[in-house]
Amino acid sequence: MATKGKETNKELEVEELVSRSELFIENNSKKIIYGIVALALIVGAVLGIKHGYLIPQEKKAAAAMFKGEQYFARDSFALALNGNGADFEGFEAIIDQYGHTDAGNLAKAYAGICHYKLGDTQKAIELLKSFDGKDQMISPSITGLIGDCLVNMGNVQEGVSYFEKAAKEADNEVISPIYLKKAGIAYESLKEYDKAVKAYTSIKEKYYASMEASDIDKYIARASAGK
Repeated sequence: MATKGKETNKELEVEELVSRSELFIENNSKKIIYGIVALALIVGAVLGIKHGYLIPQEKKAAAAMFKGEQYFARDSFALALNGNGADFEGFEAIIDQYGHTDAGNLAKAYAGICHYKLGDTQKAIELLKSFDGKDQMISPSITGLIGDCLVNMGNVQEGVSYFEKAAKEADNEVISPIYLKKAGIAYESLKEYDKAVKAYTSIKEKYYASMEASDIDKYIARASAGK
């Protein structure tokens, strides 16, 4: 009976991890991506001025992205990904045509999230890994989403490494505590309780003003009891 109880707790922990992943994506992915669209296009314009030939490509890619972003905002992920058969070809086509541009790079992030929302986690991972970002908001979020995909596929061990990487890349109170908490829950499901306590304690000590820190003591207690 005790073994059965532990297995049930493990399942609940993984379910909690997945549900929190989906909630974070639902509440934050659009905001984070929209927040750097302007920056990505500005960077693209600068590169275009430097290299000449990129200017028209960036403009075309940006124009092509517009309707896809509208579909994405309405949660019409299939249309955003594959187009409407009329005046929008879809993020996949934008990647094929303009993948070398900054807008095309951003399309990889959009497309990866679309595939995730549509249930194709393997394709989502491929596209998310192909995205190249350096900022402290969208790049860590994409890294964390790869972890979400891996966890949903049952590969918790590899997924937790992406959660920790995302927290380190972000190094801020908005994103880091979210992924540290996911890492802790993942470690608990793997019965690596010392690592879980370490992740939770990092939230308490480094990101004490975050929402995740408000109830982190109960997670520390739970993981400590599992040792």
